[in-house]
Amino acid sequence: MAKIREISSIERGLSEAIKDLKSNVIEEVTGKSESFIRKCSDPDLDQQLDHRDAVKIDRACVERGLTPYLLRAHEYIILKELKKIETDQENLSELLIKFTILHGQLMDVINSAKSDEGHKGKAISAVEKKEIFESFEALENKILKIKTTIERS
Repeated sequence: MAKIREISSIERGLSEAIKDLKSNVIEEVTGKSESFIRKCSDPDLDQQLDHRDAVKIDRACVERGLTPYLLRAHEYIILKELKKIETDQENLSELLIKFTILHGQLMDVINSAKSDEGHKGKAISAVEKKEIFESFEALENKILKIKTTIERS
């Protein structure tokens, strides 16, 4: 009989990845047997999935057009924890204005990096990539704050 796993758990994500990836893919990307990885998806066993293997499995999923199941499980777990944290109840309109500003800044950084006047011309330099990723992170943080504010409303 199949074990019931919590819907948004690492074990469930791993179980889904195992189901969708062939055993030879699991073994190829992790260097571990499918049997070993299946044991890691059993919430009643102490055997745990190594983080590096989780990344390899999610990468294999993405390469095959599948959902990165373990990443989704991590996101859900972290979002549940963030909901427990008391947030300041900023006005949603203010958050959306800040989001729009951050989105504009992200677009400026990307357009600047891709312009002829960028560090490497139209090619994006490492410094420009860093600036782009920092802008993405600021935007993602604002999205999270908006989601949390809406959730608490």
